[in-house]
Amino acid sequence: MTYPIHVYGMPVLRKKAAEIKKDHEELNQLIDNMYETLYQADGIGLAAPQIGKSLRLIVVDGTTINNEEDPELKDFKKVFINPYITEEDGDEWEFNEGCLSLPNIREDVKRKSRIRLQYYDQDFNFHNEHLEGIRARILQHEVDHLNGILFIDKLQPLKKRLLNGKLREISKGKAEINYKIVYPKR
Repeated sequence: MTYPIHVYGMPVLRKKAAEIKKDHEELNQLIDNMYETLYQADGIGLAAPQIGKSLRLIVVDGTTINNEEDPELKDFKKVFINPYITEEDGDEWEFNEGCLSLPNIREDVKRKSRIRLQYYDQDFNFHNEHLEGIRARILQHEVDHLNGILFIDKLQPLKKRLLNGKLREISKGKAEINYKIVYPKR
């Protein structure tokens, strides 16, 4: 089942997501549906709040992009349950980010180059990993979703103000995209 993506202005995107318990009903089905939604929307990562579920769950699949450009993503397909970034270090670097919940908006965002991430996999095995480069960036972006943060919150105030018109259009459901969305009813 493919879920519609919740876009800018939907309250679920600003909530801190709840942890998932090991006995969460139909968790594997939810994960499968999130992957299906991710593929249908041509994304790399998807956090549960983006489909209207305030849960600490992320799916990532970097294997679908050109691996000659980003060879570190060629085998990067994972499920992250209850992920928390416990450490960020390294140099800050800018990278042009986009988001399925902010269609047609791309901006350069500064993030640290390395993180330590604690999470559970789909079988509820605990992991404590160091990630760097593009992998770290993807997880920083997605974990932000679990904490009610969008990448535009990391922009300079002037740059964010310049996006206000586009953000208003998105929140009215006026975005040219090839996937289903849910937008705030006014």
